[in-house]
Amino acid sequence: MSEAPRKSIWFRLYHGETAFDFVGHRWRWFILSGVVILVGVVSLLTRGLNFGIDFKGGTAWQVQAPHVSVASVRSTMGSVGLPDSTIQVLGGNTIEVQSKLTGTQDAKNTLEKTVATKLAALAHTDVSQVSITDVGPTFGSDITNKAVRALIFVLLAIAVYISLRFEWKMAVGALVALVHDILVTVGVYSISGFQVTPATVIAFLTILGYSLYDTVVVYDKVKENTTGLAATGRITYADTVNLSMNQVLMRSLNTSLVAILPILSVLIIGAYILGATTLQDFGLALTIGLATGAYSSIFIASPLLAILKEREPRYATIRARVASRGAVSVPLTPAAAAAMSGGGTSGGAGSGPAGGDGARDRGSVLTPGGGGAAVPSAGTSDGGARTSSGPRAGGRPGGGRPSGGRPGGRPGPKPRKKRRR
Repeated sequence: MSEAPRKSIWFRLYHGETAFDFVGHRWRWFILSGVVILVGVVSLLTRGLNFGIDFKGGTAWQVQAPHVSVASVRSTMGSVGLPDSTIQVLGGNTIEVQSKLTGTQDAKNTLEKTVATKLAALAHTDVSQVSITDVGPTFGSDITNKAVRALIFVLLAIAVYISLRFEWKMAVGALVALVHDILVTVGVYSISGFQVTPATVIAFLTILGYSLYDTVVVYDKVKENTTGLAATGRITYADTVNLSMNQVLMRSLNTSLVAILPILSVLIIGAYILGATTLQDFGLALTIGLATGAYSSIFIASPLLAILKEREPRYATIRARVASRGAVSVPLTPAAAAAMSGGGTSGGAGSGPAGGDGARDRGSVLTPGGGGAAVPSAGTSDGGARTSSGPRAGGRPGGGRPSGGRPGGRPGPKPRKKRRR
């Protein structure tokens, strides 16, 4: 017989037939995240962040210049001794130039007027049409201090809530995932040189909510499976986490895509096509944060929870018992787990998905099998209940007594004939 064609990953995702071993490959995810965070931290220590004018202070000039290129503006700023100025094209063909001026206050005032005159000449307009804004560094420091305080309060509130709703080990996994998301996002901003503005800080705080949502969804499913399927002691805690991840994987992917697509639309269409660059800082941070948040809830928080829980005596004993019986731990598919929890009693036709993703229960230990439903270890080999008409031990025909016969199937005595007198 020819083998059935292998189903695509998208088909198996949609129909709940995936059995990815997230926990078994946890060190791959940890090493990958560690490398990304390490590169970001090195960049942060050497290059730092590209803070906007709201954080470091400075002067901003704005002028309507529909036919002026960024290169010509940069050349003009270089002629007045400010070649490192930040130049942006805002909506409505408005050119914004930001720069930090040094020297005495009189020297700053003179340089401000000189730049305004140069920009007005470049845009072929009057110098009164050039707006000048001075921003002090105290505004950015206030925003930073408030953001740090808000972050600390959020992390404490998250730790208390998850500890009360679930347990403290789940709170540890969630907090590690949140710190992971912040470090990755900050590292990307440092490496890429994207400007950090107050909108970026707001986006950082918004990221925490999305990342926590995915993690709580996964943890809720883990708790449900722990009190249900894993309470029988037939599968390890790592297998329970893998099963829970495969059950909510499609939901997590859909949630992340639904959240990322509108933000990408705002970022690409609004910022880059329509020129609304004020949306760029917020949309960019959200896009990076949502992507890393979905990653951390799957590849960081859940495997870390499995590591912490399997150190408990109960789950350590289960893992030792599984290993002592020589059973190979294979992640269950959601369909196979549903069949097993339903107490499937038919051993012939597997109720799990095709492809050998099911599991058999041999002596209360799950091992790979071709069925999908759990097969009881006691009773008959076909998993069915023995009826009164079925075969008995020893091969004797059993069950009901035949009419006119004796127990055990032996023929009864012949009827006596009446004698004639």
